[in-house]
Formats: sequence, structure tokens, C-alpha cells
Amino acid sequence: MMKLDQNRHYVPSTKQEVLSLADEQAVRFIALWFVDIHGGVKTVTLPASELENVLDNGMHFDGSSLEGGVRVAESDMVLVTDLATYAILPWTQGEDKTARIICSVYTTQGEPFTGDPRNVLVKALKQAEDMGYVFKTGMELEFFLFRTDALGKPILTQPSDQASYFDATDESSLKVLRQMMSKLNEMDIRVDSTHSEIGYGQHEIDFQYNHALVSADHILTARNTLKMIAQANGLYCTFMPRPLADMPGSGMHTHQSLHDINTGVNMFMDSSDKYRLSEVAKYFLAGQLAHARGMSAVLAPLVNSYKRLGTSFEAPVYVTWAHVNRGALIRVPGMSPGKESHTRLELRCPDPSANPYLAKAVMLMAGLDGIRRKMPLPEPIEETLLRHDKSRLRRVEELPSSLSEALEALVNSDVVSSALGSYVSDRYLAVKRQEADAYNRQITQWEIDNYLNRF
Repeated sequence: MMKLDQNRHYVPSTKQEVLSLADEQAVRFIALWFVDIHGGVKTVTLPASELENVLDNGMHFDGSSLEGGVRVAESDMVLVTDLATYAILPWTQGEDKTARIICSVYTTQGEPFTGDPRNVLVKALKQAEDMGYVFKTGMELEFFLFRTDALGKPILTQPSDQASYFDATDESSLKVLRQMMSKLNEMDIRVDSTHSEIGYGQHEIDFQYNHALVSADHILTARNTLKMIAQANGLYCTFMPRPLADMPGSGMHTHQSLHDINTGVNMFMDSSDKYRLSEVAKYFLAGQLAHARGMSAVLAPLVNSYKRLGTSFEAPVYVTWAHVNRGALIRVPGMSPGKESHTRLELRCPDPSANPYLAKAVMLMAGLDGIRRKMPLPEPIEETLLRHDKSRLRRVEELPSSLSEALEALVNSDVVSSALGSYVSDRYLAVKRQEADAYNRQITQWEIDNYLNRF
């Protein structure tokens, strides 16, 4: 018997249930999704008649097609399906009706491939389980919508609307956002709410709390779905951290908590503490602060990410925590009476370009290191720190100010490198260093405008 998820949708748990669903829904094609080192969706599509064979034997493919993948001589890999991720792609109908299944990558010897980001997160979650914890997360996904030209390319001077923070936008934009929420719901992705953000054409969708692996799958799916719905409405959806210099950047604030593996009790909550934080929560928080710089290259993975951090509205600069101060790296949101069991930590530096699997893996391992070592938690800083406040700043660490600096911090962090594993860590560093070097070699229009006639 199939289980009902929290949306009251049936979630298949056996091969026969998947086959029955596909038959009842008249599915014509199966899209096998997996993720590359950047967090982008890779896909193999096959006729529905091949579904049973794939569920039994997996799907062999050329692993060297992955960014940062194996050498050609070692390229044979197998996609192994996660049955619980079966869902109809809601923009496909009739003769094109397609069901999506997210896969993990295995070797031909039946071992999880260490270069698969999804397997990296699974390994981290297993370490948490060995300590008696289940890691849960909730994400706030920000993005921009732009109008498009005749070729479907975004026109950056034409955002989809002129609304600002929580403004009621125009009906055409609201219709698109309602479609987005509706299609996500059809794919069993629970949405709390959506609202306009500070920038023109900027919006936020908040996802409900879930197991960290499910939450990562949802972010992967949502980014793809939102782009498809935007395209169908003549818009372009981008998760670029800061596409416009005169508008705020987009973040992916991540709410986190650990729960008892047997009882489900939130291990971060202590009603007797001033901040409602348990000893476990304080250790976890201290661990994330200690490894914040090393995590940055994964949580803010683009050159453009550092044009959001420290410069965009309320994007963190300093490695601090607080209850009220929204400029802090980690915030402890206030809980209304009766909601203390939802105590959580909000990490504010991730942006929506991050690979959700690698991001959650390094967040978790940094926090677990704090628990294992019982790291002391520094005092919170509730006031906004200004760069000219030299006496206070000398005692506060800063996040990296560039991708190159963040990559060096990753190299120097054994905990973060270990969370990624040597295979992914080495290739991630190589790919991102190439990206940073390519950017640094560019001659920008700003340089031409400011230097050409002066020197």
C-alpha cells in the first residue's frame, strides 16, 4: 500500500507501485535525473516500456559526461532510482507525458560513486544518524523574473514587475507565482508561501521543513520547475546571486535542526534557555561559525556570489550569530508561544546557485564537528557591525570577499574537505579555480570607462 505524504499525495515505495502508477497515469516517457558537481540537472530520457528494466537493473551511462567526472577509462556508471522521487513533470501532457525519477550514481561494482553529490549528502546524513540525529532543513529560495525578447533571452532592464518587499504585485505576475506553487504541489513539494522581495521582479518561495535529502531533492526540482513555468509565460527565471548591480541579491536562507532519530524530538530546543537553544544546538552553531569560511566556496559558489555577500541588503559579512540582527551569518528566529518545538538555526550566506546536496553536507558536517568537540559558543552580536567600528571588528572574523579567497579557505578546512570527500573536493576546487581565473582575466567595461583615458 502506497504511503500518503504530507500533501496527501501517494508516494510509491515499491517497484510494483511505481509501475502501477505509471500505467494508470498513461506515462509515455521516463526522465532519469541526476546532478552534476555544480548542482545542475542531468537527465536521461527513455520510453516508459523500459521502466521495469531500469528499476531492476539501473541505467548504465557514461560518467565522464559529468562536470568533474571520472576519466574516460573509468567512465562506466549506473543510475540507481529513488522510488520515492517518482513524479509527473506537470508541463508534459498527452503524447509527451513524462514521469521524473531522481537517481543516485553507482559504480558497475554496485558501490555508491564518491563523485555523486547526492551520495555525498547521504554519507553525511549517515554520520548524523550514527550519532542519533536526523537532519531537517527548510529553504527560502529567492529568484528574479525578467521579460524576454523574441529569442527568449532575458531583458535585464525589464523585470516582471515593479513590486518591492511584500508588495501586492500585478495580477499577471501573481498568476505566474500561483502557477509555480500549483506545479510544485503537483510534484509533491510543499510550499509555505511566496512573496515579493526587495528587488523589482524578485520573489521568494519558502519550502516547508523536511528531511535534508528530500529538501535537497525539492530544491533541485524547484529550480528546474520555476524556469519551465517562467518560460511558458514569456519570462526568464534566474537564480544568479546578483544579476543587477542596483538591486539586492538573491539568497537561499537555510533553516536547520537536528531531531532524535527514535522519537523525532527537536534536539535544538531548550525552553529554559534565553534563546531556546539546547546544548546540542549551541555546539552545532559554534561548529558552523568555526567552519563558516571553509563552507563559503560551497554555499556561495560563484564569482557573482561575492557581489551579494557583504554588499547586498542584509547579506552577511561577519561570522556572527544573533536573534534579532538579520545581518548576522546565523540567526535564531523567534518562536511564538506553543511553537518552541520549531526552534531552528537560520544560515543566511547560502545563495540559490549552490549545489543543494553539497551545501547541506558541509553545513551538517560543520555542525556535527561542533557537537563532537563541544565547541564553545561566542556571545551573539545583535547590533549591526559597521566597517569603521575597528575596536569591535578586530574580534570578529569575516566571510571571504571573493571566490578565490573562499577556495583557499576550503583548502585549509579539513572538516569541509572531508565532508565533500577527496574525490569531489579535488574536482570542485579544480573547476572553481578555473572559473575564478577566467573571471580575473576579463577586461570589464568598468575598467575601460575608468582607466582607458586616464593612463
